[in-house]
Amino acid sequence: MHLETPAIVCALLAHGEHGAVVRFLTPGHGLLAGYVRGGRSSKLRPVLQPGNSVALSLNARTDSQLAAATVELTRARTALAADGASLAAIAWFTALTATALAEDDPHPTIHTALEALLDGIAAAMPMAALGESLVRFELLLLSELGFGLDLTSCAATGSTEDLAYVSPKSAQAVSRGAGLPWAARLLPLPGFLIGPAPATPAAIAEGLKLSGYFLERDLINGRAAAILPARQQLIARLKLP
Repeated sequence: MHLETPAIVCALLAHGEHGAVVRFLTPGHGLLAGYVRGGRSSKLRPVLQPGNSVALSLNARTDSQLAAATVELTRARTALAADGASLAAIAWFTALTATALAEDDPHPTIHTALEALLDGIAAAMPMAALGESLVRFELLLLSELGFGLDLTSCAATGSTEDLAYVSPKSAQAVSRGAGLPWAARLLPLPGFLIGPAPATPAAIAEGLKLSGYFLERDLINGRAAAILPARQQLIARLKLP
């Protein structure tokens, strides 16, 4: 195998004395892993920070062999992160991507969305925009992997009006009238996800409760749940109500 492609660094695991096994998100081949010789050296450590973009070259003699990888930095983002929230966002977005996606399974929509998000963070995205982007990216990931929410109509009545909740069982929207008697058992549906309503701090908090519930139920569970503290750290940095 020989492949040359742009890629986003998503995760790094030490291997040997100086090397590293790195997981990259590529536009055409999805998540790929490669061994980078000297990946933890003073020269390559700044390049292989999660969130950076690189020109990636992968070479392997067989499909079952871990490919040898060489990289050239094309966009440094971690070094441009302006504050703790930005660093926490990069850490969560890349960890989530590396954990949730299967290797060699293309998801060009996720690659495009992640690259735009990381560029926004490096350009000092406002805090409110970062919170909204977090909710939308998590819901996009769920949708891409077959666990999308149906926010188009009420699960109980079929109505498309006044949708205010989401059923934790069916992942479908519920109208305010139909859901009010069971509101304590339902998840809030913030208006910015289905219309022009503003993404206020309270609405973003509701959105994170919504996306977080389905992430933990459907994707980030078992051993994968080890990455969840990174999400909690990011949410704490956002200082939501």
